[in-house]
Amino acid sequence: MIGLDTNVLVRYIMQDDAKQSALATRLVESLSTESPGFVALVSVVELGWVLSSAYELDRAQVSEAFAALLRTKEIVIDRAETVWKALRIFQSAHADFADCLIERSASAAGCERTMTFDRGAVKGCGMTLVS
Repeated sequence: MIGLDTNVLVRYIMQDDAKQSALATRLVESLSTESPGFVALVSVVELGWVLSSAYELDRAQVSEAFAALLRTKEIVIDRAETVWKALRIFQSAHADFADCLIERSASAAGCERTMTFDRGAVKGCGMTLVS
């Protein structure tokens, strides 16, 4: 298994740099179920931010990118079950993907609630407002 940094995933998904995208494509397409790529949870968060902020992809496009990665048998996503749950909330709510992942990660860790000052995260993904 080899780790895949966020920038490799971005080049592979966006195909926006001729040289680096070709290298990223060759690397990702060389992965196998016996020798998969690994995406750390931090890279998942970064990827969501980069795709939505830097590339201005809409929610459906970001969701599609994550779903494709999660379904790829040659790529292992850190805490994939939690990422899937966060993605489902993100697809149906107006919260940021990172907020959805924070809330689902806390829940998976056994937290009874996740406290925040972000009213959008309260409405969008079920966090609890600090008051």
